[in-house]
Amino acid sequence: MLKGFKEFITRGNAVSMAVGIIIGIAFASIINSLVSDIIMPPIGLILGGADFSNLFVLLKQGATSGPYLSLDAAREAGAVTLNYGVFVNAIISFLIIALVLFFIINAVNRLKKKEEEKISTKKCPFCFSVIDINATRCPYCTSELKE
Repeated sequence: MLKGFKEFITRGNAVSMAVGIIIGIAFASIINSLVSDIIMPPIGLILGGADFSNLFVLLKQGATSGPYLSLDAAREAGAVTLNYGVFVNAIISFLIIALVLFFIINAVNRLKKKEEEKISTKKCPFCFSVIDINATRCPYCTSELKE
């Protein structure tokens, strides 16, 4: 059993997965900081200084009666609250993270595509069109291409 576990751990897929998870966790902290420290403050400023995290609906009074000026005050009093502001923050954070990842993935895909084009294509020396690297005649100007 120990030998089977050792084989599983030393397999390339398990190690790659572990590295991916660790990098993902580190990247998540960077994205969370980007969202909470850089993107959310201007959004709150644009919306009149609104702090979504303190938006809640009081369901039941706590040991000391309200009004509660913040979610922390309501929690300290033991009040039961519906914290829709925290949920709104989570949705906004998710959408921003998805947007940032979309831009990053698009940039990486563009770089990969350009690199693949460089390897599999060449320019015709006569009309400067991009053609397949194995072409012996240009499909655009019909010039004969020498190796």
